[in-house]
This record gives sequence, C-alpha cells and structure tokens, in this order.
Amino acid sequence: MIKCASVFSDNMVLQREKPVRIFGVCSQGSGITVSVPELSVSARAVVTGERWEALLPAMPAMPSCSLVVESGEETLRFTNVALGEVWIAGGQSNMEFELRSDKNGAEELAGCSAENVRYYYTPKCEMKDEKLREMEANTGWGLPSEEGSRAWSAVGYYFAKELSRTLGVTVGILGCNWGGTSASAWMRRDYLERDSRLVPYLQDYDRAVSGKTDQEMIREYDDYLVYQAQWERKMQEIYAQRPDAKWAEVLKICGENRYPGPMGIKNPMRPCGLYDTMVSRVAPYSARGVLWYQGESDDHRPGAYYPLFCSMIQCWRDTFRDDELPFMIVQLPMFRYAEDPDYKHWCLIREAQEKVFRTVRNTGLAPALDCGEFNNIHPIDKSEVGRRLYLQAMSEVYGLLGNSLTMAPRYSYHTPFGGRIAVFLHNYSPACTLRAQEGWIGDFELAGADGQWYPAEEGRIDGYRIILSSAKVPEPENVRYLWTNYGEVRLFGDNGLPVLPFRTCTEESSAFFAGTAIRTTDGGASSV
Repeated sequence: MIKCASVFSDNMVLQREKPVRIFGVCSQGSGITVSVPELSVSARAVVTGERWEALLPAMPAMPSCSLVVESGEETLRFTNVALGEVWIAGGQSNMEFELRSDKNGAEELAGCSAENVRYYYTPKCEMKDEKLREMEANTGWGLPSEEGSRAWSAVGYYFAKELSRTLGVTVGILGCNWGGTSASAWMRRDYLERDSRLVPYLQDYDRAVSGKTDQEMIREYDDYLVYQAQWERKMQEIYAQRPDAKWAEVLKICGENRYPGPMGIKNPMRPCGLYDTMVSRVAPYSARGVLWYQGESDDHRPGAYYPLFCSMIQCWRDTFRDDELPFMIVQLPMFRYAEDPDYKHWCLIREAQEKVFRTVRNTGLAPALDCGEFNNIHPIDKSEVGRRLYLQAMSEVYGLLGNSLTMAPRYSYHTPFGGRIAVFLHNYSPACTLRAQEGWIGDFELAGADGQWYPAEEGRIDGYRIILSSAKVPEPENVRYLWTNYGEVRLFGDNGLPVLPFRTCTEESSAFFAGTAIRTTDGGASSV
C-alpha cells in the first residue's frame, strides 16, 4: 500500500526550477517510483520505516501535467498538476482572513476563475487523531471559482494574483494558518528550549498541565468549547443590538470569557501544537517561500518576539529542508481597542519584525502601518497587504523590481545639532524624497538627557533627511516616530510606502509590562 501526504492531490502546484520532494507513507519495504511522464522525469523513493520520500529534479514551468507514483502493481496518478510558484501563507487570523469577508471580496470572487492561481488549505485540527485523518482524506488543492475560493486567504489570493500576472505561471498558495496563535505554536519544542528567553512559553504550559492526564486535558477542553460557544453567541447578540457596548458590560452580561481555554494536548494555542498537527503534515513540501502575517498574539511578551521569530524561521527552514527559504514578513499595522490605553507593546513587535528583516538573511518586510483600523483587529481591506508582499517578493526573491520601488523608508541615523535633531532615512535610494500629510511633525517625539519625550513642534523635510525641534527639548539627544499602538500615518516615501516607525534609544524599562493586564487579540485580557 502506498499513500501520498494529503497535500498532494489533483490540481496541485509543484514548485518549478527547484528540486521537488514527494512524500507519503507505505507498507514497509515497498519499492516506489515517482515520475512526471510529460517531462520524462522520474526518481526512486527512499523508504524509512513507513515513510517514503522521493526527490524529483528541478523542472520548468508547465500549466498542466501529471504526477505518477508507482509501487509494483499499485499506481497513484494525479492530474492537472501545474509546475509554477508555491508560497506558504502562514500566521494567524489576518492571514486566515477569508476572501469572502474582504472589502472587495464579492467583486474578486466573481472574476477569480480567470486567474491562474490555486489554493491548498492545511486542515485545522487540534490533535493528531481520527478527526485529523478524516479531514486530510477530504482535502485537496482547489481551483479558483466564485464559490470554491470563498474561504481562501484574502492576503494570499491578492499576492498570488499579482505574482501570477507578472510571472505568467500558475501560483499556488499553501495556507497554513490559525487565528489567535503565538509563533510558539508553530515550532518544535527543542527550538524553544535552546533559548532561555523562550523557555517561559514552555514553563507556562508545563505548569498548566502538571499532574493532568491526557483524558483530563481533553475533557477540560471539550467542556470549554461548549461553554465558549454559548458565550460567543451571547456576545454576538449584544453587539448586534448595541455595536458600541463596552467590554465591561459584555463581561457583566455574558460572564467570564475563557478564551483561549485550558492549556493541554487539545488546545491549538499550546506551544508546538500546530507544528505537530499542521506544519509537520505538509513539510517538506517544496516552495519558493513563506508569507508570514503574525505577531498580534505575542504582544504579551513583546521583548521576546525577536528571538522567538528567529527561532521559528530556523525551525521552518530546517523542517522544509531549505536553508535559504525566504520569509516575507508583514509588519503589524496600527491598532488599538477603543477602551484600551496605549500600551506601546505593538511598537516593540514592529521593531522586532524590522530587526528580523535587517538581521536574518532572505527575509522581506511588507509595511502595513497604514493598513490598520482603529478598534478592529481584522482590517477588511487585504489587497494592499497582498500587494506589498508581492513587492517584497519581486525585489527580495525574484530580483525583478528595484528596492527604491519596493522598500519603505526607514531610519538610518540621527545627528543632534544646534538645538535641533536631523534624522536620516534610508530606503536604498539616495534620490528618495518624502511626501507628508498635515500634522506629520507631531508624530515625532524628542527627548533630551532626562529621557522625557515631547512631540516635535517644528520640522522640515529635506530630501530623505528630516530636521526637527521642540522648545520643550532645548538639547535633543533622541527621537522616536509613531511610537504608538495606534496613530495616523502621514509620512510616506515617494514610492507610496509609509516611513517605518523607529526609536533611537532602546533602553526601555520592562517594569511597565510586569503584571500589566493587557487585552488579548480576541478581546479578552491576559496578565503579562
């Protein structure tokens, strides 16, 4: 008996111009051959226990062909297989956000069948159990259609549409995402154990499950699901009748919001859980790169996000057996709940995301600063985010666009002089100019030796240099820009991309976050 992993199906997209891994399970000792008859390409599989894997050589783009897997008299044949570009769409709810819910979703769905894009949705299951096996048996790659594409990732779709039109090949999006998830859920335990800054993710989980049997953890989570479903219905009824209802009122009427539920082997938010039930089920599928939109659910530990994300990237590169696997990162947009103070923790996540871009090879940064919505953690227009990921891929992966067209202006260095401070920006083009909207000066803050921040009161733009001053800071030493969870974005490069937020002084007290109650991305609260 031979079987391919569920990610292999009719209508699949295989990565062109790179060796392609085909894998699955079989009866021990079976001799397996994989081939693409139309290209006279074949490979013999290596069998290890019940798992087999074959490596096909790099192949050119092809709109339709077949993939044949043979073992003795048994044959599996997949049809309408395309050789094109494969991108993994990973992250949490804003990557999961469906095309049907997008601002322009109805219009896009009506015409999407004409696009040369395809989609695979990795089954979302909490555990490796019979439910997962049933879901995998009923999944497969989908072709674009008004009805069939409704649940596709909107960001992934917009990216794929742009890329396919430019490259003239089929683009396949492999969706591997789940709302509300920490990056720690998407990686193996040993990668968390290697860094003392990441061990608290494991310690929290281990304490929560200490002394519990598997059956107890499953029962607790099942009970939670029943409770939370009822709670969600009550909450939706309240907001349907009173859209402006305060969170405290909702809790008073509905009772405790128990999201994300008790930790245990069935909670998908647990560390390493989705690596086991999703990533490991589709890896090492050959792909050109990863689109990553996540970070919201790690805002309770913003200081750890940089090492966490770096470790996760390395884990995925190892798992997909591609040391150079590109990661195109969405930098978090502006966001704040109406009832929340400005915790300034999303600033730290954005800073960490930019640092990953600057320090980790083969990464790109798609700024989404101006793509957020006040009091709505799920902005409904995903087209611009998809386009900016496309721009990053064009410059950082395919080399078809120059950085001056695809990179946002970002901080380079600053110089205090004569009671003012000059900020120099860098976006890989000395000819860069900035365009500003009214009020932009106040988005900058200055601080002197005392470390007290005050809004800039005067400023001017000189090419890619900004000169600022404030009467309240006669001798400025440091400057920060849009250092806030939510604010208006009013300063852009001449390529239309927003200037990235920054701070020139990184010695920030961690005491602010210690024990602070911060609302989580689902509207609940957590202790930081």
